[in-house]
Amino acid sequence: MSALSIQNLSKTYAGGVEALKDVSLTVEEGDFFALLGPNGAGKSTMIGIISSLVNASSGSVKVFGTDISTHRSAAMRMIGLVPQEANFNQFEKPLEIVVNQAGYYGIARAQAYERAEDLLNRLNLWEKRNVLSRTLSGGMKRRLMIARSMMHQPRLLILDEPTAGVDIEIRRSVWKYIESINTDGTTVILTTHYLEEAEQLCRNIAIIDQGAIVRNTTVKSLLTEIDIETFVLDSVQELNACPEIQGVTTRLRDDGSIEIDLPRGQLLNSVFDDLQRAGIEIRSMRNKSNRLEELFVRMIDHNTQSSANDQRSAATVSLTPTGGVK
Repeated sequence: MSALSIQNLSKTYAGGVEALKDVSLTVEEGDFFALLGPNGAGKSTMIGIISSLVNASSGSVKVFGTDISTHRSAAMRMIGLVPQEANFNQFEKPLEIVVNQAGYYGIARAQAYERAEDLLNRLNLWEKRNVLSRTLSGGMKRRLMIARSMMHQPRLLILDEPTAGVDIEIRRSVWKYIESINTDGTTVILTTHYLEEAEQLCRNIAIIDQGAIVRNTTVKSLLTEIDIETFVLDSVQELNACPEIQGVTTRLRDDGSIEIDLPRGQLLNSVFDDLQRAGIEIRSMRNKSNRLEELFVRMIDHNTQSSANDQRSAATVSLTPTGGVK
């Protein structure tokens, strides 16, 4: 069964802004799914509709086969939502916030306290359970929202930029927890600007731009579209000139490291062989940038250019003198 099925979903706001344009998308049960797109692409509108906070103009959304428009309460019981911004009472304590959340779903008070203790411990918040929430750090507030969203044990968890502004240590602990609940069977949908997270964590991915899905595939399949990867090599020796490598573009960076553009299909072994013959030893190497980020930027740029070309074509047609399109 599909965890989420979206069919021909459209949303036009009162001001005439078309936020979603006939979007169809399926997320299978148990998946760890990435929904990516630039600001204003339609991600928040889609999440708002799925979570019943925004009304769609047309189309349908089903959660585990349950239509959100005809069986809203039943559908919402299966969804946990972690929004971008903290939206709890800052003057309540973390324990109160998560226990009170359970009450909305008819969970008995004693059971709610048991679940709250488990979740707050797993998210490293138990020691802060009785402080005012407004005193928590940004990372703690985000973890508190995750704990709150999991109190009714949803089958589908939607995370909207959950680690924005969170330091690396906290980010890793959050993802360790999210990976564990996904392994236990919870379907996870993630939006993030940290594209390395999507590459490392997610199995499938959809990219939305200007209200439309421009790519929907597996992360693994998407990464095979990279034709050139750029690596940075740190050498043991101090270099004054850039070495020549057969079939590879090389550049000497200001810090003395070597930057190489490696065509897809060419093995790194040949690069290291050429460097060894030149007497250069490599201490370490790294990707210059995240691979998914390169593809994402390329696709969004292409989509923006195509849209601009379409608008210019439409303008040309509209300016054609009466008597027919030339």
